[in-house]
Amino acid sequence: MKVDGGIGTDLHKVAEQAKQAEAAGYSGAWTAETSHDPFFPLLLAAEHTTTLELGTSIAVAFARSPMTLANTGWDLQSFSKGRFVMGLGSQIKPHITKRFSMEWSHPAARMREMVLAMRAIWDCWLNGTALNFRGEFYTHTLMTPFFAPAASDISAYGVPKIFLAGVGELMTEVAGEVCDGFICHGFTTEKYLREVTIPALARGRAKAGKTMEGFEIVGPSFVVTGTDKAEMAAAIDGTRQQIAFYGSTPAYKNVLDIHGWGGLQEQLNALSKQGGWVEMGSLITDEILNTFAVVGEPE
Repeated sequence: MKVDGGIGTDLHKVAEQAKQAEAAGYSGAWTAETSHDPFFPLLLAAEHTTTLELGTSIAVAFARSPMTLANTGWDLQSFSKGRFVMGLGSQIKPHITKRFSMEWSHPAARMREMVLAMRAIWDCWLNGTALNFRGEFYTHTLMTPFFAPAASDISAYGVPKIFLAGVGELMTEVAGEVCDGFICHGFTTEKYLREVTIPALARGRAKAGKTMEGFEIVGPSFVVTGTDKAEMAAAIDGTRQQIAFYGSTPAYKNVLDIHGWGGLQEQLNALSKQGGWVEMGSLITDEILNTFAVVGEPE
């Protein structure tokens, strides 16, 4: 088992955060794509560490093309000396179409093709294989020496590992089939992980003629704690809000359904459309909180 941490987005602080994480014995550190680019901090983290595994959790795949992701992943793998993990996620349709102004359709099939396209591009650069990827969503058939990075950049390390985030079974199967690891959503429970996620990953691995051996699963979680009652109360309230926010998303309803809480998703979704964010948090009971979060009382 590995224990990882996170890296913030303030580029003035990233180097020190990464050094502290490595000194504390963390195996890896991850960035997220929210209000800032997820790749830039990893460049600084790589410069100031030597053993820390560095990854995105997640970079929004459908906001980019396989070629741009392949370039970024190649350079970070080279600069970090083999420590980079390309963690990808699909986001949801409104963000892809309305925030990023990109296409959305058949997300699981599109993601599978994106990963395979990236691997074809890396194979071209590393092994000199002719680039001839032709898919339903992506086509890459042109690569001249001028645009191909040197194989020696990463030949000592190999191509980056690709991890995929998901909640639904189709995307999870894709991760098992074509990726090296899976990033669980924070909005995941032990029951959902055991009964839905792991079986879906195993089905994907079987499609590729592989077992779960060597396949990595990243399990982020909500952690509720504090040094006194006031901090504990604030952490509880904040986590209730986070759970409510994710629970309002229709694509995540299956996680609630498995616990018999499917009706809650509809309530949360309706409130979100009315701007009732504070009220949403009040619908997260102690039972739900303790199911999704690790809650530790201050001693």
